Amino acid sequence: MAEIELNILISQCLNRRIDKIDVVRSESKACQESRNNKGSKVNWQFRNADARIKLKRLYPTLDG
Repeated sequence: MAEIELNILISQCLNRRIDKIDVVRSESKACQESRNNKGSKVNWQFRNADARIKLKRLYPTLDG
């Protein structure tokens, strides 16, 4: 989830060179507030069951 938010921040808000950290902070905060006010959502491509199949090695099963 953090990776998605970071990618959005970089591509939509910070897509240029900015010299001062204060400007980066203020622009990233403004972008974050704008996205939060819009109620932006993530469009997940697959569900948990699909992820368990596709990423089997990351989701071990606990057979009793």
